[in-house]
Parts: sequence; C-alpha cells; structure tokens
Amino acid sequence: SPCVFSTAAQQRSTGDECGPEDPRDEPKHPLSDCALEHKAIKLEEQVRDLTERYRKALADSENVRRRTQKFVEDAKLFGIQSFCRDLVEIADILEKTSESAAEEAEPSNPNPTLKKICEGLSLIEAKLQRVFAKHGLQKMNPVGGKYDPYDHEIVCHVPAEGMQPGTIALVTQDGYKLHGRTIRHALVGVAVESQE
Repeated sequence: SPCVFSTAAQQRSTGDECGPEDPRDEPKHPLSDCALEHKAIKLEEQVRDLTERYRKALADSENVRRRTQKFVEDAKLFGIQSFCRDLVEIADILEKTSESAAEEAEPSNPNPTLKKICEGLSLIEAKLQRVFAKHGLQKMNPVGGKYDPYDHEIVCHVPAEGMQPGTIALVTQDGYKLHGRTIRHALVGVAVESQE
C-alpha cells in the first residue's frame, strides 16, 4: 500500500530506522576529498586575511587614540601660548621701567618715594617671573652660548673680544620658551672675528 511506503521513507529520512547500516546505502557526498581540502585551504586563507585585517585595525585605532591623547595634552600645555606672548611684552615694559627707576634712584638722589617705587617694581618683576616659571614660561639667557636659529634671531654682529666667534655676545630682546617650545625668539648679537 502507498501508506506503508511513505512511512518507511519518512522513517529512513528522519533516522528512526534501527537496523544495521549498509555502507552501500549511505548517500555519496557531492564534494570529493580533494574539493573539501581545497575549500578548507580557502577558508584558512580567509581566516588569516581577516585576522591580519583585524590586527591592522586594532593598531590603527591605537595610533589614533595615542595621537588624540597627545593632541589633548599639547592643547592643555600650549593653549595659553598666545596669552603668554602678550604677557611677555608687559614683562619687557616692566623690566625697562624698573631699570629706568633704578638709574634715577641712585644714592646721589635722596628722594625716598622714588626708592620705594623702584623696590616695588623689582618685587613685581620678580613675582611675575615666578608666575611665569610656575606655568612653564621661562626667559632664555643665551649670552655666552652658541647661536641657535630655533631660539635666536641675529640683529647684529659684534667683534669677538675675548669670545669665541659664533657665540652670543649681547641680547637686545629677551626670548621666552613655554614648556621647552620657543614662543618668542631672543634678538641677539653674535660675536664675529674682527677684520683688520
């Protein structure tokens, strides 16, 4: 009967048959062993390729993270750079005023008010330099050192009297560095051999 045949087919397809297995009854795999090996090799290549891409992506993201972190740190350190440039100009004016007041307040001048003003200006100048140092702003002191185009700008040449040629003999305007970065070049005079 047709019902019996369909039930037997269902049992065979669902694996409910409990009889001994006949190797001749096993279905043949559509892929041969050679094709399976070829497919396995392709899959291994894909895994290697994807693993390499994954490693590169991780390295790239780590580089981006480091660059971003460095950018943020630099922004914190050097964000006050333009403000410092403006303050340096005020420090120059204060220093020149203090020097002028000190020249006027010599012992030959008995004016006590002028002496107090001179002392006050000196205290303000010293305090300003301490505040600069606290925030990483330092005045360069290049006299006697070698000329460095990254830190100095030559405004004149002076005869080398007791100095090595190429060393800085005088400073016409102080230079400043903020955390090691030059924010204003020192205007300097460099010693040269005198021509006779």
